[in-house]
Amino acid sequence: MMTSIAPGNSKLHFGQTFYRGQGCKQPYWVSSVAVPRCMKKDLSWSYGVSKAFWINGLQNLHLHTNQKWKPRRTSISSSLRDGSAKYFDFAVIGSGVAGLRYALEVARHGTVAVITKAEPHESNTNYAQGGVSAVLCPSDSVESHMHDTIVAGAYLCDEETVKVVCTEGPDRVRELIAMGASFDHGEDGNLHLAREGGHSHHRIVHAADMTGREIERALLEAVDKDPNIFMFEHHFAVDLLTSQDGSDTICYGVDTFNTATQEVVRFISTVILLASGGAGHIYPTTTNPPVATGDGIAMAHRAQAVISNMEFVQFHPTALADEGLPIRPTNARENAFLITEAVRGDGGILYNLGMERFMPFYDDRAELAPRDVVARSIDDQLKKRIDRYVLLDISHKPRQKVLAHFPNIAAECLRHGLDMTKQPIPVVPAAHYMCGGVRAGLQGETNVRGLYVAGEVACTGLHGANRLASNSLLEALVFARRAVQPSVDHMKSSHIDHSASDAWPKPVMPISLGSAVLNNIICRTREVRKELQSIMWKYVGIVRSTTRLKTAEKKIGELELEWESFLFQNGWEPTMVGLEACEMRNLFCCAKLVVSSALARQESRGLHYTVDFPFVVESKRLPTVIFPGSPVNGTWSSRQLHRPQVCST
Repeated sequence: MMTSIAPGNSKLHFGQTFYRGQGCKQPYWVSSVAVPRCMKKDLSWSYGVSKAFWINGLQNLHLHTNQKWKPRRTSISSSLRDGSAKYFDFAVIGSGVAGLRYALEVARHGTVAVITKAEPHESNTNYAQGGVSAVLCPSDSVESHMHDTIVAGAYLCDEETVKVVCTEGPDRVRELIAMGASFDHGEDGNLHLAREGGHSHHRIVHAADMTGREIERALLEAVDKDPNIFMFEHHFAVDLLTSQDGSDTICYGVDTFNTATQEVVRFISTVILLASGGAGHIYPTTTNPPVATGDGIAMAHRAQAVISNMEFVQFHPTALADEGLPIRPTNARENAFLITEAVRGDGGILYNLGMERFMPFYDDRAELAPRDVVARSIDDQLKKRIDRYVLLDISHKPRQKVLAHFPNIAAECLRHGLDMTKQPIPVVPAAHYMCGGVRAGLQGETNVRGLYVAGEVACTGLHGANRLASNSLLEALVFARRAVQPSVDHMKSSHIDHSASDAWPKPVMPISLGSAVLNNIICRTREVRKELQSIMWKYVGIVRSTTRLKTAEKKIGELELEWESFLFQNGWEPTMVGLEACEMRNLFCCAKLVVSSALARQESRGLHYTVDFPFVVESKRLPTVIFPGSPVNGTWSSRQLHRPQVCST
């Protein structure tokens, strides 16, 4: 992808932030093609696109106003057994907290397909330990939560978004409780509120150290009982189905393939919610589950959606360092085991292997500093001392309290011969959360008509340059709800033509290549994946430099071309789909987006730290924006499998 910074004369309007009375003025433009002036002018953080941008192109081949086709449950059920196209009022890609919460709301207005890559519970939500941050204590305030969020976000947050999330968050938590989610309570009967790094108050609602799992359980139970929601497990989303009408891109559905049956399945829907999570597996060590390969971000980018702030990759400072355990795991983990922020919030202390407490030397807040500060401090200690991990010690706290608050972590440590109530835990930073993603407005809308986003795949402006601990589940809940009404309005004013399914060529499974060729492709793809992850860790990690970023850009480009040549020389066609190949395609796409964004930001802010520009620069307090490239040019990773149809006018 060609990278350039467009002149700073566009007239975008961003929400104000708490920073010396000034707000964000213009973003960095990272473009691969010329951007229409109207797009630069109209796209705002708070509204996604202007009303004029929305109105253009409503009369198109498959979408007609004031009409509605709604399938009956029986007609859907009869087609669930085969690979034919499936029609729904709403399609949700992802089964984490954002996707499930949204599905439960829109199911009151129509049929919903929830498309999930693996089992429904396999999502980042399920691995979230810490909790949900919300103002639920009389001594706390929305203003305080906003301030903490913006300070942690290095003043790059959108103030309007922050205000919305912090204000609406408490009600979203109460809704979860009403749905049956069980959170910890104190001896006084009130919710037990924990405190984590960057927070000025105790405001973290949690279920021990398994909060995400409890939320996922409650939501999945509710979804299972809803007759209007259909769950499609083991369906890998390949590409969004879009049509181009002038400057408008319109979304009509998504192509998937069933990894269990090896069938291609097409979903046609008036509304798509993308809630597919992040891209942690562009790095070799991540707390994300194996499904987090950036599929949603890559699909949206290929479908001409605007992407923002991809340089801000949050590395969790404390993942379990297996090599420091008395008994190492026999097999390498697919994802690192997370040691929640709440351990430090409860008094955990970080030491190097010389048993020297080091955090006070880096920040006055010591272990309670925001994650980016702690991760860089640990990284500095590891490099200075040539160590492989540091130690997190909470053994000075009462044993029963530790076991009550962190039963899951304690059990995992005990499985490997370590008692965290008596011994320090070996920890190391690991890729954890993407603060950037598909650019979204205040109702989860994108610049692609009919496409909404929520959760980690979205960049709403809440996190800025660094996510405040436990704000991610909160953001997912708030934006899942905020996307409901515009989605329903769009669905009610739209009609899907039954012939829509035939407008795009279908992807094909590569069965014709034969098992021997396919095995070779899979083996080489897995090797390439490790090579890409190694490049990203070495050159695009916690501490960066312009030279290393340019080296990464060059190496990734060469690796991608080599891999694509290998595929096509072995008979692979651009319309073919397979799990390993499609994941690799998305990993390449996301890695390039991260590198391009990082090269564009010539300052150190939040999670992006570069030795060449080590200071925060007020004039550069701007979001990074990547506009889409040509839908037909470029590499396989940045090109849709089919050419988007141009609507007749």
